[in-house]
Amino acid sequence: VTMDQPDLGTLFQRRFLAARQLGSFPWPELEQNLRMAPDSSLLLDILHKTVLHPLCVRYPPPAHYRRRFLTELIKKHESTAAEPLDELYDSLAEILNGEESTCCYRNYLLPSGESVTLSENEAIISGGTTGLVTWDAALQLGLWAMENRGVFEGRTILELGSGSGFTGIAICKTCHPKAYMFSDGHPTVLQQLVENIRLNGFVLEPRMNQRSQIEPQNQGKEATNDQNPKVIVAELDWGSVTEKQLVDLQPDVVIAADVVYDPEIISALISVLQKLSVCRADRKPPEVYIASIIRNQETHRFFQAELVNVGIRWQIIPAPSNRFFLSDVQPEVTILQLFI
Repeated sequence: VTMDQPDLGTLFQRRFLAARQLGSFPWPELEQNLRMAPDSSLLLDILHKTVLHPLCVRYPPPAHYRRRFLTELIKKHESTAAEPLDELYDSLAEILNGEESTCCYRNYLLPSGESVTLSENEAIISGGTTGLVTWDAALQLGLWAMENRGVFEGRTILELGSGSGFTGIAICKTCHPKAYMFSDGHPTVLQQLVENIRLNGFVLEPRMNQRSQIEPQNQGKEATNDQNPKVIVAELDWGSVTEKQLVDLQPDVVIAADVVYDPEIISALISVLQKLSVCRADRKPPEVYIASIIRNQETHRFFQAELVNVGIRWQIIPAPSNRFFLSDVQPEVTILQLFI
């Protein structure tokens, strides 16, 4: 990487906006470049593509992440014996004087150049749910969707266990579905999900479940257009949902990410899939795709065995070829296509 190439600044931008850990940042390359040409242009470029990027200013990533990032950036700058750069110290001072929060924003840049901004919780488990953060399978399923847009274009999509909403929002922004139905069973997750959908400029249709307290008011400030899909948020409890409720949805495609993590919920998930198999007016079952990061082989094998037991065939389909979202660990995702 040379000083006249934007690659390093762009790499920092992608890494920072994805809000990942610092371990695999190219710090040695940065330090070498600074020693070769110890002016402030590269550091300012990086600073304005990360901490001072308009997206991060409006929707700031976690304070501890920005603090660690700037501290390391200042160390590299000081190692070159260059003149202090006021903007670096001012940015760090602003973060140090701010208040810590358990909530933050994650800003994900998509291959298309668009971004997905999500309000998330710092804790993996919060309020008795894991649905307030974005998991790796959701990222990989979103990438797979962008590489297979024909599966979604012009069709009605139902997502089970939408969580923070990354997969669905990415699909709505890039794959041009006719309608997209986000769903979850946890009220706190649903509330955050609605916030994230609005945050990304989509207008919600009236709620589908009268038990839900979510109202589509005060829509997102960003402009919407006629090409946007119809977007719905549904409260969907797998243990109690009826065939009649699912008939009202009429999905062409059903997707889910990171829902196969607990053996105790697998029977409820499979029950929903069985009901979906007969919910369409034309009696044609929807296409089903489920993405999982295999954390426990036994749990995943149990899910596959239970599918076979109820007569649901499955096959593994190729995972996304593009490792776009940078992270210290690149987990292997398994995507199953189910024939319900």
